[in-house]
Amino acid sequence: MDFKQLFQKYSKKVKHLWKTGKVQKSSRVTYDVVWNVILFFLIISFIGMFFAGGIGAGYFASLVKDEPIRSKEAMKKDIYNYEETTSLYFADKIYLGDVRSDIHREETSLDKISPTLIDAVIATEDEYFEEHKGVVPKAIVRAIMQEALNSDVKTGGSTLTQQLIKNQILTNEVSFERKAKEILLALRLERFFEKDEILEAYLNIVPYGRNASGQNIAGIQTAAQGIFGLNADEVNLAQAAYLAGLPQSPSAYTPFANGGGLKEESGLQPGINRMKSVLNRMYDAEYISEKQYKEAMEYDIKSDFAKGKKSPIEEYPYLTVELQERAKNIIKEYLIEKDGYTLEDVKGNKKLNEEYSILAERSIETDGFHIYSTIDKKIYDVFQKVAKNYEHYGPDRTFTDTNPETGKTVEITEKVQTGAVLRENSTGKIISFVGGRGHKDNQNRHATETLRSPGSTIKPLLDYAPAMEKGYIQPGTVLADYAKKLPGWDYNEPSNYGGGHYGIVSARTALTNSYNMPAAEIYTRMIHENPAKEYLVDKMGISTLTKEEQAYPSLAIGATEKGITVEENVSAFSTFGNNGKFVDGYMIEKITTNDGDVIYQHETKPTDVFSPQTTYLTVDMMRDVINQGTGAYLRSQLSNGGVDWAGKTGTSQDYKDAWFIATNPNVTFGTWIGYDTPHSIYNTGMSLSYSKRNIKLWAQLINSAADIKPELITPSDRFKQPEGIVSRSYCAISGMLPSELCAKAGLVKTDLFNVKYVPTKKDDSLIGGSYVTVNGKAVVAGPNTPSEFVKGDGLAFNPEWLKRNGYDNLSDLSQLYPRTGTEKWEKISGPSGGKVGSAIKDDGKSPAAPSSLSKSGGKLTWSKSGSNDVVGYRIYKASAGGDLSLVGSTVDTSYPIGGESAVYRVKAVDYFGKESSPSKELIVGDTDKKEPEKPEKDQDKKKDEKKPDDKKEENKDKKDKEDQDDSKPDEEKQDSEEASENNGGETNTGDKEENANP
Repeated sequence: MDFKQLFQKYSKKVKHLWKTGKVQKSSRVTYDVVWNVILFFLIISFIGMFFAGGIGAGYFASLVKDEPIRSKEAMKKDIYNYEETTSLYFADKIYLGDVRSDIHREETSLDKISPTLIDAVIATEDEYFEEHKGVVPKAIVRAIMQEALNSDVKTGGSTLTQQLIKNQILTNEVSFERKAKEILLALRLERFFEKDEILEAYLNIVPYGRNASGQNIAGIQTAAQGIFGLNADEVNLAQAAYLAGLPQSPSAYTPFANGGGLKEESGLQPGINRMKSVLNRMYDAEYISEKQYKEAMEYDIKSDFAKGKKSPIEEYPYLTVELQERAKNIIKEYLIEKDGYTLEDVKGNKKLNEEYSILAERSIETDGFHIYSTIDKKIYDVFQKVAKNYEHYGPDRTFTDTNPETGKTVEITEKVQTGAVLRENSTGKIISFVGGRGHKDNQNRHATETLRSPGSTIKPLLDYAPAMEKGYIQPGTVLADYAKKLPGWDYNEPSNYGGGHYGIVSARTALTNSYNMPAAEIYTRMIHENPAKEYLVDKMGISTLTKEEQAYPSLAIGATEKGITVEENVSAFSTFGNNGKFVDGYMIEKITTNDGDVIYQHETKPTDVFSPQTTYLTVDMMRDVINQGTGAYLRSQLSNGGVDWAGKTGTSQDYKDAWFIATNPNVTFGTWIGYDTPHSIYNTGMSLSYSKRNIKLWAQLINSAADIKPELITPSDRFKQPEGIVSRSYCAISGMLPSELCAKAGLVKTDLFNVKYVPTKKDDSLIGGSYVTVNGKAVVAGPNTPSEFVKGDGLAFNPEWLKRNGYDNLSDLSQLYPRTGTEKWEKISGPSGGKVGSAIKDDGKSPAAPSSLSKSGGKLTWSKSGSNDVVGYRIYKASAGGDLSLVGSTVDTSYPIGGESAVYRVKAVDYFGKESSPSKELIVGDTDKKEPEKPEKDQDKKKDEKKPDDKKEENKDKKDKEDQDDSKPDEEKQDSEEASENNGGETNTGDKEENANP
């Protein structure tokens, strides 16, 4: 039977049953039963769901009961409270980098983010972002089911809105309570804010792993810059997909290692795989075409990763730390004032002071300030290069020290370090600085925080300029440098370089050659007025000097317990370059918020310190330091020789520090070298002295800066002489107006004066009178001095003048003679009577006879008497058979004779008129005695048989003249010789400042 026949057979049976009504009856019963069962379960389910919903709602309510109802303003404050990194800038708004921080973030706005990047984020993180009201219910249910079933695959249920809430208001805690609060706040946030506002906030807060320097980064702009070196609106499709995939697992997907630089190949693959997943989602969501999808999938993203580079703290360690420290202090003051306190309130409250220090440090790391510095990038870069490559610092020093904690002896090696500061005079801007030779080896900021003794660089600031301002001295004021006792000092202290003295010199000469005794004497004249506090502390901002140090007489030559910084010293020195007005140095021009609001703007506040007249006179004296004094080596090292520089060298006790600071009409620049643990930098094995090594470094740095900004660093303008400066002649003996006798002595000099303090009294240091020459020195003739040896138009020191100046107790007036032009002073005699200035005392003995009498040509010659008080010689002659008779006298050791045959003898005559025994006789011509016309043998022998005292006196002049160079180390003799050449023959002394406290 086929299928058709079967169908017909059964069809007939169904029709028969239908006609009888059995089918209808059976169906109706079944329907009723099924419907009742379904209805029962629907009612039970509805009741259960209602019950469960009630329980769930109650549970949800219990979870969020402690969550406060937040206003729009409160939520806005929380949502936009980014921990944004503070940025640092060189001068001219050149970006330097970010301050040290736990996380780096730069805020941006939605219009500065690529639309492709926005699409990638939405497709990856929240495909229903534009539609939902803060949450996606099915996503939440899915996440709950996955959590309940402990599924290995978890898709997550958080929208971008929820992620924003979690990051900015709540925590990352995994709990139903936190999730419930997150949902509640997300719904509320969507009521208050537009989608673009929420999206922008999210993109600014989300973490993105690490950048090429290994720093933690957050925010899309920081990520784009840190990973690809691009702005967020410059990325292509593949780059956008890579960035969008990072937030799911920033540490796993970031291409960079913790310490910076790319990961290994295997470490890069997870991020690339994640990028491809994002591209898939973008394609599925129809954000990109198939062609774009395929091209992006094949894109070599690895070639776009930013190259590893140093962070600002690595590339500019000294500068970054310095700016951050200074900014912290400024922001601390800003926060204090913002909270209604005064600086005095906080400084007087230790706890409050510490609290604001912490707040300021946190603020600078998280509040996204922009700190604009005064540092010129090009000059700063070249300074670091010069300092790093300089070859003449000197050798490293290795020594042992005991660790105070462990008691163990350790070996320490230190380099000669350096610090330098270049600043503008008129504004105080610090243009550049050198913090040291390498931050890795030594973190001390030698330019701004290391305290060292300033040595003689303090002399213009504390001694000469204040003394001229107060009328104590002028450049032509004479000062006597000889062994004496000054108030507050031991006898013959402070000593000069080499231990010698320089006699009566002008203030200009004393500063030019850095003599210590004159500087100390100037300071003692005014120390009762406390010039250290008045000028250094109150007017020129040197804050490190203690009250005790301010009272030390030895501060006159730079003796300090702690010292001052290079920055403070240079800033004080710039007063001379700014017409006597002090302007404090600064390194931060302004600080703004991320929105551009200025919270700090530096204001230059000049302080009057010195008058224009005092300033110019000091500058003019310091020109001589460079032109012919202790800094004369500089001129040979400068690339721009025509610049009007005025400066000062400085050396601390035992050669522990070497300084050089100089100013011109635009800028002031100073350098220092020394070991961190103070120790002598003097080294005889080097070709350059310690001072020259520092000056050469100074010159190389300033030459490099001049190549970059010649109009600023090497101006053609010179310091202008103000009104009230006059040129006047003065007597070099007394500093008074020249007298006829001073002019006769050839000791009139000319210098500049403040017209208020020109000399008004005529010199009275000299008197006229008869004199004789004893050992080459003029001495006033005594009552018994033979008249034939006396000259009637001589000069002598006025006893009253000597007494008035305290010179009347000197055993030898030659102590007053300067090292240059000494021959003019030697012609001035001391007072008569064997008192002041005269070593001539009547010993009651006749002088020693002259020796070695002989005939040379038409003259008799002989060796001088060995006695110290001889004023001349008498010549005796005897003709054939006759007696000896006096035929002449002379102050020389020769006498002309005729051709007559005769016998000659010579006698020495002393200051008191006594004659010596006659010399051996000399027979000339044909007489009864036939003797050769030559000295007798015993006379020749006696020539070399001088008494010890005689030799001592004979060498005295030579010793005096060589005292300076003989007392110097060999390398400093070289300095003096070079300076002498530059000075046209004037010997230049070294720069030694003795720093021991009296």
